[in-house]
Amino acid sequence: MIRFEHVTKRYADGTTAVDDLSFEVAEGELVTLVGPSGCGKTTTMKMVNRLIEPTGGRIFLDGEDISTVDPVQLRRRIGYVIQQVGLFPHKTVLENTATVPHLLGVKRAKARERAAELLDLVGLDPKVFGSRYPEQLSGGQRQRVGVARALAADPPVLLMDEPFGAVDPVVRERLQNEFLRLQSQVRKTVLFVTHDIEEAVRLGDRIAVYGEGRIEQFDAPAAVLGAPATPYVADFVGADRGLKRLSVTPIEEGDLEQPPVVRLDDPLPADLGAPWAVVLDASGDLHGWISAEATRGKKGTVREHARRMEAWLPVGASLKQAFATMLQYDAGWIAVIDNAETGRFLGVLTPARLHEALRRSIDADAQDVPRTEVEVETISSR
Repeated sequence: MIRFEHVTKRYADGTTAVDDLSFEVAEGELVTLVGPSGCGKTTTMKMVNRLIEPTGGRIFLDGEDISTVDPVQLRRRIGYVIQQVGLFPHKTVLENTATVPHLLGVKRAKARERAAELLDLVGLDPKVFGSRYPEQLSGGQRQRVGVARALAADPPVLLMDEPFGAVDPVVRERLQNEFLRLQSQVRKTVLFVTHDIEEAVRLGDRIAVYGEGRIEQFDAPAAVLGAPATPYVADFVGADRGLKRLSVTPIEEGDLEQPPVVRLDDPLPADLGAPWAVVLDASGDLHGWISAEATRGKKGTVREHARRMEAWLPVGASLKQAFATMLQYDAGWIAVIDNAETGRFLGVLTPARLHEALRRSIDADAQDVPRTEVEVETISSR
C-alpha cells in the first residue's frame, strides 16, 4: 500500500532529516515509527501526504508515484490525525467530522449521516456530542473526534502524528484501547508516529525504530524486544525489554496447567488431592474455585462452598495482562477460558508457566519456529 524507495530529505542548510529510506507497509497494516525527537519519523510521515517534499527517491501509494498526484487531491485521500487535533472551534463536533466529505462533494445530509456513524464508532454518541463545540469536550474526546474526522472520507491510509501524546496516562490508555478496537473493524493502512516505545509495541503490527534519519530495525514488536538488531535498538527499547515483551506475548493453550476440577453440583469430596480445585458448571464453563480447607470434614455440595473466581482471562490475552491480574488479586494463578462470552475453562496459568511462555516466545523468534516447537529448560525438567 505504501512503499518508500531510497527516499532522502535534505534541507538547504545541509541537515539530512531522512537518509536513503526504503520500506513497505502492507494494506491494512499498522506500522509505528518510533524514535527520539529529531530522528526523522515525522518527516517520513509528512512526505506521504506531501506536506514535505523529498529531496530524492520515490514514494508510492497503492502502486502510484505520489509525486505525479495533485497534493490537495492526495491529502483528501489520506486521513491525518495530529497531537493537538486541529478541530475548527467555530464548528460543532458533527460539522467538524463532516468537513472532508463536504470538500469531496458529498451532499450535506449524507455527510452528516456518515459523521454520526463515525462518532458512534469512536465511542461518542452523536445525539449527545454532535451539537457540542470543541471547547466543550475533554482532551480525550477531542482526540476521538479527530480520529472520526480523519476516517470520514473512508481513506485507505491513515497518518497519525503523536495523536495521544497530549492527554494524561489513564486517558491515553483508554484511547489506545479504543483505537485498537476501531482498527480491528476498519483495517486501515496506518503510519503511527510516537516517541514512546511502549505505545509503539502495544499498537504496531510492525515497528520501525529510527536512529538519525535511518531505520535501525523494522520488525514485529516481539522481535524488536526479543532480538534487538543493533546496540542502539537495545539501548532504545531499554533493559526492561523482557517486561515490555509481556505485552505482545499472548497466552496460548500450551502454556496452561490442568488442575483438579470439580463440578458445581457434585457432592463435596472428602479429599481434593490438592490445596484447591477449579469449579465448573454442568456445561464446563468456569464458575469459581474451592479450597481443600473448605471441604475438610464437611458435607453437602460443591456449590455450597465454592468461591467466586476473580482472577481469570480469555486465551489470547497478553502475559502482561496475566501478570497484572495475578498482582491485582494477589493470586498464585489465574484461570484461562476460551472467550469472555462462553467461559469454557481451558486451564490455569501459574507464574512459572508465565515465565516459561515468555522464554519460549523469545526462543521461537530467535529460531524462527512456532512456540509449540520450543523446549525450555525448567527446574522441574532437570
